[in-house]
Amino acid sequence: MVTIYDTIKEIKMNKAERLNQELIFLSNKSIFHINDLVTEFQISKRTALRDITDLENMGLSFYTENGRYGGFHIVNRQLLIPVTFNLEEINAIFFALNALSSLSATPFEKPYKHISDKLMATLTKIQQQAVIKLQKSVQYYKIPSISAPLDLNIILQSILEENALNLTFHNRKQTIQVSDLLYRHGIWFCNIYNFESKNWATYRCDQMKNCSPNYTQTTLTHTQMQEIQDDYEKNYHNIPFECSLTPLGVELFQKNNYPNMKLKQVDRQYYLYGGYNQEEFDYMIQYLLSLGNNVKINYPQALKNSYLNELQKIINQY
Repeated sequence: MVTIYDTIKEIKMNKAERLNQELIFLSNKSIFHINDLVTEFQISKRTALRDITDLENMGLSFYTENGRYGGFHIVNRQLLIPVTFNLEEINAIFFALNALSSLSATPFEKPYKHISDKLMATLTKIQQQAVIKLQKSVQYYKIPSISAPLDLNIILQSILEENALNLTFHNRKQTIQVSDLLYRHGIWFCNIYNFESKNWATYRCDQMKNCSPNYTQTTLTHTQMQEIQDDYEKNYHNIPFECSLTPLGVELFQKNNYPNMKLKQVDRQYYLYGGYNQEEFDYMIQYLLSLGNNVKINYPQALKNSYLNELQKIINQY
């Protein structure tokens, strides 16, 4: 049964959330009008005026001007005003931090536990007890980092500044530009463009040694990098494949798959299909083996033959 207290509580919660959203909405404006808030948040003019008063009490500095070009002029466009979170949002933040805490290496200097402790210190005792109760009630089974790359912060900085990197990869000195970082199954990877070979590639970050910025190399924009990657994905995976999947195979695929793989359903049968490069042949075999008896290779024959050979090696161990 919904009580009057619950209704008042919900109204207060919605108002707090709306004020936060209004701060975000005004963060890149130098002037605004009442109708801006009315239109954006679907509220009445009376509610908008009350919100403006509340925002001023929270620290929003502005002055008003009358006339055709008047309105509310924000004094400081950098809204350094605390944004409040309700308990559900606080719990979501701590759950996300807990999910990330297993990473033995991150591109950031501060460990997630340090961030979590600082956030916890800002909460009231009641909020702290609620967060601790959630952490004990919801279990998150994490995949720990298999390796700990040394230069993740340097790699991330090069992405943000669009700088090149000098490094050693597989005992070869190279100059590259990194497009992005990705974390899969305990391993950090990055997509890169190699200036010497003019090739796009994916590198394991723990195999990138002696990373240092190269400020003299002319680099590419993010748009140019994306165009190169799109062309690479279109032309590199030039060997088509198709496999039949069981329902469990579909679930395994959804938990672990790669950009060169897609899923389709024809009638009641599911198929795994896509393309791979010859350099990825061994990796394709190992991936398909991980699906156990939930996959059947339809083509190409070379992939099927190598898969059967690997199965025979496993059988021969017994």
